[in-house]
This record gives sequence, C-alpha cells and structure tokens, in this order.
Amino acid sequence: MNKEDFILFSGGANGAEAEFGANAECFGIEEVNFTFAGHSITRQRGVRVLNHEELKQGDVSLEYVSRLMNRRYTDSLKIRKILQSIWYQINNAQEIFVVGEILPDQTVKGGTGWGAEFAKLCNKTLYVFDQKQDGWFKWTQAEWQALGAKPPIISEKHFAGTGTRFLQENGRQAIAALFKRSFA
Repeated sequence: MNKEDFILFSGGANGAEAEFGANAECFGIEEVNFTFAGHSITRQRGVRVLNHEELKQGDVSLEYVSRLMNRRYTDSLKIRKILQSIWYQINNAQEIFVVGEILPDQTVKGGTGWGAEFAKLCNKTLYVFDQKQDGWFKWTQAEWQALGAKPPIISEKHFAGTGTRFLQENGRQAIAALFKRSFA
C-alpha cells in the first residue's frame, strides 16, 4: 500500500493526538480530527466537526462506561461529547495506537481509556505505549503483551492515534519512531 492510502483518525487535542497529527502531516498521511462545536483542539488539519445527530450515534451510557472502566465519569455534557467523538475515532479505524498508562485493572488511564476499551469491545488491533513502563504493549484479547524489541508498525490503512494530554518525551519519541518504522 502507498502511504497516500492511509488515514489517521484522531481528535486533534493537545498532547498525544497533536503529536500523532504532526507526524502524519510530516509523512504525507491524511488526517481526520473528530471534534464538536465549542471544543478546543490543537490540530486544525482535517478537522471534522460532528453535529448533534452524529454525536448521538456515538452515545454510550456513562454508567456502563464507569462500570467497564472501574472509575466514575461525571455526567457532564462536555465529557459525554468527548466520549462520543472518541467513538468516531475508534469506529473508523482498524488499528488503534494509544499513548498513556496501563493501569493494574488492565484499563488505560483517563478519557483515553474509553477509546482503548471500545477498541477491545470491537476486537480491533490495539497497541498502547505505556509512558511509565517505557514500552509498547499489544492487547491479546485477554491481557497486555509487552512487545519489547519488536515494536508495532502501522499496517492498516485506517488507523487511530490517541492518548494522554500529558505527553512525555518518551511518548513523543515512540510516536515519531512508529511513523518512521511504518512510512520512511
């Protein structure tokens, strides 16, 4: 496949999503950033503003998400819309790359965790770069497998890149190396 065939689906937020977008742009990869009116994002390339009807398609019970994630999500309109826009990122991608932290309960920390859990529910290929453990992990349908010296490459035309707003230098380097391995 040519790199012109690839599309990054993301949210354009500060941190990991902005870094995924910047790398996509450097390598000539198309970028689609799902957002909603009134949401502040860093990336302006490929912005796709979801209307209220589209957001409703990605709606999920916050009670369900809270139980699934073993933590409480506040029932605010902004949180709901963020989770709805994450649904679009994961739904449009075949392969998901997340930068964040894997928690002891096998979930990923923060709002990003919903994207990882949704990818698991949809049986999509899911990779997480854990900044604390400084390495890539792959979800095996039962547990996280450390990839060690065999980090992932982007192999599906439609892929998602998401993660923490608190991107550390090792996370930034992991994203850059992922794009270089995949497209250089």
